[in-house]
Amino acid sequence: MSPGAVLVRTTHDGRKVEVIAGQVCLDGRPEARELTVLDEHPNRQAILRAVPRATHVAGRLPLTLAEASVAQAALRAAQDRFDGSPQAVRERIRRAEWGKTLADGAE
Repeated sequence: MSPGAVLVRTTHDGRKVEVIAGQVCLDGRPEARELTVLDEHPNRQAILRAVPRATHVAGRLPLTLAEASVAQAALRAAQDRFDGSPQAVRERIRRAEWGKTLADGAE
């Protein structure tokens, strides 16, 4: 496990699902910065057929309620560590602007 990583679960094939630096990662590679409630996912029925106990998804990773709870707590803890450096502030502004652009319908 990477330093500062929070283990969410291990997949059937042995890969680790972890939260590292504010991102849900599969085998050390970023999958998502946030969790999506399964009820809001456009492909929820197919996900539920494959993983009946899933309640959330992180990118392409279905998570049970217990796994989502661990992941969400780790994501919040990473977000709570405030970095006030100019570079970090610029990055937060960039992400907020991009989020607004996407919400307004940009592709």
